[in-house]
Amino acid sequence: MKELIDLSNLPRHIAVIMDGNGRWAKKQGAARVFGHRNAIKAVREATEGCAELGVKYLTLYTFSTENWNRPKLEIDALMHLLVHTIRGEVPTLMENNVRLMAIGSIDTLPGDCRQELTEAIRLTENNNGLNLILALSYSGKWDIVEATKKLARQIQEGTLQPDQINDEVFGQALATEGIDEVDLMIRTGGDHRISNFMLWQLAYAELYIMNDVLWPDFRKPHLWEAILTYQNRERRFGKISEQLVK
Repeated sequence: MKELIDLSNLPRHIAVIMDGNGRWAKKQGAARVFGHRNAIKAVREATEGCAELGVKYLTLYTFSTENWNRPKLEIDALMHLLVHTIRGEVPTLMENNVRLMAIGSIDTLPGDCRQELTEAIRLTENNNGLNLILALSYSGKWDIVEATKKLARQIQEGTLQPDQINDEVFGQALATEGIDEVDLMIRTGGDHRISNFMLWQLAYAELYIMNDVLWPDFRKPHLWEAILTYQNRERRFGKISEQLVK
């Protein structure tokens, strides 16, 4: 399947809603955190798969602002797992020339999480292959509200006039400043919604919903299938088919 992919027509930015860890664990008769632990392999497969193909950005919806409302036991286990995963994956990131980045309200994470994340970002900052972006304590609404506050402060300081605000200026105020908008959004687990994820950046993304795959079972062939589906779609961006350059 991989050989069918047109490398000249890759999505530059793939975003993933990694859904189904809890349901996967339930099927095994285990606690939800068991599903989160077994999701690490899927993260590695998605990252390596994108790096091998030459995708520029991969954003993983790792922990949303709404996830703080989950039971404390699950949150504590997730944060503990996050620390150890980041620490353990740095050699793999270096081997695959992957640069780690993060977006979200990072200050709300526990101190040990922030420390490990900051160190991993520092160690990989000179890598120039795939940019792996972890969306942590992130939501699309949070991103838009924070961007609005940033622009309001600039207006208050006199460095920006309201009439100067357009799509480009607003986009530069978002957490994803300098990062291409999403071309392809993959969601495992079968739910047909975007769950407050990158609301601005997903404006013209192609959505690929995997109804029968839970995130811990995600592997490279699933990524290839999603990209092939993307390449077989016509992206019109508001135009009609006849206007597109073939």
